[in-house]
Amino acid sequence: MRDGHGRVIDYLRISLTDRCNFRCIYCMPEDGVDMMSHDQIMRIEEIEAIARVATRIGIRSVRLTGGEPLVRKGVVELVESLSDMEGINNISLTTNGVLLPQMASDLKRAGLSRVNISLDTLDPAQFTEITRVGRIESTLKGIDAALENGFNPVKVNAVTVRRLNQDFLEFAKMSINRPLHVRFIEYMPVGETSEDAGTGWGKEDVIPSEELLEVINERAAAEGLPGLVPVEGEGKPLGWGPARYFSFPGAQGTVGFISPLSRHFCSECNRLRLTADGKLRPCLFSDKEIDVRTALREGGEDAVYECFLEALDLKPDEHHDKVGTERKMSQIGG
Repeated sequence: MRDGHGRVIDYLRISLTDRCNFRCIYCMPEDGVDMMSHDQIMRIEEIEAIARVATRIGIRSVRLTGGEPLVRKGVVELVESLSDMEGINNISLTTNGVLLPQMASDLKRAGLSRVNISLDTLDPAQFTEITRVGRIESTLKGIDAALENGFNPVKVNAVTVRRLNQDFLEFAKMSINRPLHVRFIEYMPVGETSEDAGTGWGKEDVIPSEELLEVINERAAAEGLPGLVPVEGEGKPLGWGPARYFSFPGAQGTVGFISPLSRHFCSECNRLRLTADGKLRPCLFSDKEIDVRTALREGGEDAVYECFLEALDLKPDEHHDKVGTERKMSQIGG
């Protein structure tokens, strides 16, 4: 189906939990957020029912998010159920990678096709600073496990934050010798802003993707490396997102740039979001939500279908450079 602005909506991001084994500085405060109660969180069978209804409006691709989705009990069984569901063609997952060494093989057998692994720095000390509790070795082992178990593509997502002074060339070079697809994501104003609390998102921290591409190519030239060149057609990794892809000549992987602020892609948006407590969000930057969990519990799948139709009508034409949202990213689902 199409939304009120003529866009085909075929992609649903489902948050399985607001819990996470990290406390990333751009995602949640140091002491975490008030966790939802057990009754507030959608049950696995409720997620399955909502996904089944979603196929009736044309949803074909599902991404599981969090918090950290792999801390949710029953995630492997959910993947298996979704992979068997008529109408769902692709299932992917965004994770910090820590639990992949133990779970990757089971997830692959259940039907998960691809993974995105969040990694914002390659410096061990800075990694612990950003995540507050994590060790970079755990996430790097998760990347290894994803490749070893045949997930394709394996994408590494790095949020770019100017004050962190990340080594972007080293990130990009991860794509040379292994089939990794590194994507740089502009820091988005979701949740608190620097004006709200003296922390969180601030305009001064945003690195426009065009600037970042120039920086990477300049540093590559200084090391005697050829610059990144655009990738077209079959050279792009599979996916449903808005990244623009480049590669080093002869590299096994690619380098992508996702630009929600400097080159926003709202006119091509194809997604809806479902929070862990069962609220359907037409737009990441909008605070409008539809209570699909209550609709399911009180009215069944036909009531859920009406919620999806309402979400299509409410989907805005663009985010209009909105700054700040009532919920933090961990509460929405990345």
